[in-house]
Amino acid sequence: MLTRIAQFSTRYPRAVLLTALALAVFCGLFGASAAAHLEAGGFTSDDAESSRVAQLLAQDFNGAQPNFVLLVDSDQGVDTPAARTAGTQIVHTLQARDDVVGVRSYWTDSGPIGSALRATDGHKALVLAYIKGGDDRAQKTAGTIAAQFTDMPPGITVRAGGETAAYHDVNEQITKDLTVAEGVAVPLTAIVLTLVFGSVIAAALPLAVGLFAIAAALAILRGFTLFTDVSIYALNMTTALGLALAIDYSLFIVSRFREELRGGRNHHDAAVRAMQTAGRTVLFSALTVALAMAVLSVFNLYFLKSFAYAGVAVVIAAAAASIVLLPAALVLLGDRVNALDARAGIRRLLRRPAPVPVAPERSRWYRTVDWVMRHAIPVALVIIAVLLALGSPFLGVKFGYPDDRVLPTGSDSRTVGNALRGDFPSVNAGNGTTIVLQHYSGNAGSYATALSKVDGVSAVLSDAGVYIAGGRMASAPPGMANATGQYLTVASRIDPYSAAGQQQLRDLRAVSAPAPALFGGMAEIDADGLHSLGARLPLAIALIALSTFVVLFLFTGSLVIPLKAVLINTLSLTAMFGMMVWIFQDGHLSNLLGFTTTGYLVPTMPLLMFCLAFGMSMDYEVFLLSRIREAWLASDRTAADNTRSVALGVAHTGRIVTAAALLMAIVLGAMVSAKVSFIQMFGLGLTLTVLADATLIRGLLVPALMRLLGTANWWAPAPLRRLHERFGFHEESDAPAPEPELAGHR
Repeated sequence: MLTRIAQFSTRYPRAVLLTALALAVFCGLFGASAAAHLEAGGFTSDDAESSRVAQLLAQDFNGAQPNFVLLVDSDQGVDTPAARTAGTQIVHTLQARDDVVGVRSYWTDSGPIGSALRATDGHKALVLAYIKGGDDRAQKTAGTIAAQFTDMPPGITVRAGGETAAYHDVNEQITKDLTVAEGVAVPLTAIVLTLVFGSVIAAALPLAVGLFAIAAALAILRGFTLFTDVSIYALNMTTALGLALAIDYSLFIVSRFREELRGGRNHHDAAVRAMQTAGRTVLFSALTVALAMAVLSVFNLYFLKSFAYAGVAVVIAAAAASIVLLPAALVLLGDRVNALDARAGIRRLLRRPAPVPVAPERSRWYRTVDWVMRHAIPVALVIIAVLLALGSPFLGVKFGYPDDRVLPTGSDSRTVGNALRGDFPSVNAGNGTTIVLQHYSGNAGSYATALSKVDGVSAVLSDAGVYIAGGRMASAPPGMANATGQYLTVASRIDPYSAAGQQQLRDLRAVSAPAPALFGGMAEIDADGLHSLGARLPLAIALIALSTFVVLFLFTGSLVIPLKAVLINTLSLTAMFGMMVWIFQDGHLSNLLGFTTTGYLVPTMPLLMFCLAFGMSMDYEVFLLSRIREAWLASDRTAADNTRSVALGVAHTGRIVTAAALLMAIVLGAMVSAKVSFIQMFGLGLTLTVLADATLIRGLLVPALMRLLGTANWWAPAPLRRLHERFGFHEESDAPAPEPELAGHR
């Protein structure tokens, strides 16, 4: 198949490239509107108990669980006429909107509710509301409303917070951060590509393929939005992953093409042979990465499903562009692929001679791997011990739902969140739990009394009254019961995402209720999310391990190599997660990176990082195995040949894989400059994994283990060997005898 594709592309190169240009323009135009159709939510399931409670409160109780908070700060105090006028005007503005319900404030509510909305210092007060419309629309509405109150009288400041405003600020910050990151990553990538290839022309090819892959993936994402929800966060990964993979694949193919040219092949045959070898590797690599990303679709959150759509789309686009477009471009360029040697000027400046190609056996990579394999046991033991030590903090991992603390200090929603935690401990605007007793019309006083005695509960508001520490302290707030049932609000002094918060939720659930009770609030959202992810995690892990095992078996015909690859990748990822716990959960390096430690990790990010890092690790594994297997098949297949094949494979791919990892690290590492902590974790974790995988794992641990296993690396039982001979993916035959190049292909 690859031979036919390469022969077609090299026979009609101009037609192929012009068609690709037209397709890129179409994809660019169609995909340009993708961002406007992407959603900003997807972190919770609609089937979760907390989601049902939020829907019931919005539908039956006028939005009793506020998701939007306005913090009014007055220099002269919130009881001055100016502050009262401003607060009242804010309330009227919110009440005039059809998409806002349940508006409450210090200035318009009396009794204990109104008193709780005033800070103890007398300079701050709150306006609470519920914004309708679901995650995406509510967040956009929060941003629109916040912008209305930026111009206030002197001495009065209004800041927006709460769940909707916090996620609006997160989306805005991520968009800004990634624009900056891409603005840094693309020029750096171009510079490094030029230094790796030496030729400006050769360096431009991966960038061109990357741009095509991104345009195609955006069009595919836009297509998905026609029939399903797609998270806006997937857009960011589409750009970064598309560029990184296109560079990886193009680097491998272009390097093989130049190698074949140096071996004496003409342009056409060199391009075809590059596709038969490097193109086959790219195809397998793309398959492993796509399968790893597709596993995210098993989770019942469209945030993660969106990354499955985007990941598979961009992998297919990058691989297709590399396999179809590169042969056409290479045969047209011919020897000009080496033109505009940027390194020549540097060598002249440093008075260094031009490098002379050396045989693989004389290369630095070959000598290094030869030494590693002569000391295979100590090398393997030391590296495994280091990886286990780095991964040990992961044993103490804790997960929690993200809140405003993922944002940098000084952002509006972060300022409001800090005020709620410090100055308004009894306000149900984040820490509280809401309990719905649907279709219940009896007296819930005894139930509220028991709830108020739970450790950490500051007050319980119910239709029977306000209860504190088992005693009824005030009359019932209005609107907490109607014909559909009633609800109770449990105010808490405990962080809902902490272990203590989850224990408090379990204690509240243990209190006997007078009717079936549904629980909502941030602690329940956190519990629902962790339960949903945990329930499907075993399936995801099994699918990713099984699919990788099958693909590598079809690639190599061995059972041992796939098993080794899965185990090594798991060990490598454990080390990455251990470092992320040490840095982001425990707070080491928080001052350097500029984030606030919450004591837990956002649970969706490790899952996303696991699938993406697993796929990229297999990417490099396939690159290395392709050259090892090529040398092994050409040998007499003895133990000594196994050792030599491993050294030759690393010698051929070491420089390319390291360069690819460096380039990918630039693209992913640029995210470390982000101001949102879980994006920092995403960028740093993947960057460290990619660099360690391409050097420590592929350069040292894999050769050491393959030396120890010897010819057993290639073992499979006879029935499976016959299965591989029939259905496996085999190296395509060598390129045909050189034929005259067509006019115009030079």
